[in-house]
Amino acid sequence: MEHEWSKKLKNLVKGVGNFAKLNQPIASAVQQLDAATRTNKVLDDKTHELIALAVAVTTRCDGCISAHAFAAKKAGASKEEIAEALGTAIALNAGAALVYSTRVLEAFEEL
Repeated sequence: MEHEWSKKLKNLVKGVGNFAKLNQPIASAVQQLDAATRTNKVLDDKTHELIALAVAVTTRCDGCISAHAFAAKKAGASKEEIAEALGTAIALNAGAALVYSTRVLEAFEEL
């Protein structure tokens, strides 16, 4: 399993590099945006990566998962800390589905 995620991360880095050759302004802007999230240093790197992993799960982004799992490990996150962050993501997704379910019912009634 580890090999699969290592390969995904390698492919992601290559793919982003290829995209950057085609559209450097966008690639640079995304890089600057990521750097901006770390400028104040209110959150440490581990916390930043735990949040990123939770968001990666909610957005279903395999590239994000590979990049931020690597970074979280490098920042010293434990499996238990990651599991707790992911638990929050899971709870929020269930909550979001509930909230949007009320919107469906509201739309149905209105239409």
